[in-house]
Amino acid sequence: MELFDIIEHIEKTAPLHMAAGWDNSGVQVASFRKKVTHVGVTLDPSVRSVGQALEAGADFLLTHHPLTMKPRFPDVADSYLEVLSMLLKRDVCLYSAHTTLDANPRGPVRWLAQRLGLVRVTVLEPEGRLTRSKGEETEEEFGFGFVGDLPKSLPYREFCACLARAIGKAEWQTMGPEVEMVSRVACCPGSGGSLFAFASQAGADLYITGDIKYHAALEASVRTLDVGHFCIEEEMMRSFAETLGRELAVPVTFFPAIDPIAIERV
Repeated sequence: MELFDIIEHIEKTAPLHMAAGWDNSGVQVASFRKKVTHVGVTLDPSVRSVGQALEAGADFLLTHHPLTMKPRFPDVADSYLEVLSMLLKRDVCLYSAHTTLDANPRGPVRWLAQRLGLVRVTVLEPEGRLTRSKGEETEEEFGFGFVGDLPKSLPYREFCACLARAIGKAEWQTMGPEVEMVSRVACCPGSGGSLFAFASQAGADLYITGDIKYHAALEASVRTLDVGHFCIEEEMMRSFAETLGRELAVPVTFFPAIDPIAIERV
């Protein structure tokens, strides 16, 4: 399959015009290769994940997180240089679908909304509008995070049990006012400390995200569960890999990452 056809297909789900201004989505490491025979998909372009993909024969690599947010010289013998070296030696293209994937309301970013059975789901922080044409032109918001309603209200503890089954973990950090019942749920995969106000304005009873810092937590106006940066985005990329596997004319393999933040009990 042509390399540029694969990129074009990825960008149907993760269009570059949806990227945040500070982001570095798109080609991270170019390749002279014209044909691709095996696509690898993983969350992070880490030494471990890139190495696994290359050993498995992947000659195109799609990640969620960019190799670097800002261009830099490979002037230090670190993991950045090691990943560059691995990819360049094999002439393998590295492509990042970061905020371009986060912002698409019809993409895999909403897997948790589907798993929780949310209805009337809308964008939490709109960034713009896009026109879709399928016989009849329609406009739709795109942007970051989502908010929706449970089919029926649940006691807080019962909702937490449902969430634990959905994300595969039963521990997280909590902040903000306590709630007894949960009807409306907001979520921002990844780091969502800047979206507290949007969750509150949207009438959410509960907000799910990751990487909340101390001073942001002090200002939490809605019950917030910091489930970590990893778990929601890891499943998002697994879902995207499954979709690409059905749509592309070459094998697509998902390579699970490892959460760099572990809970240690002493």
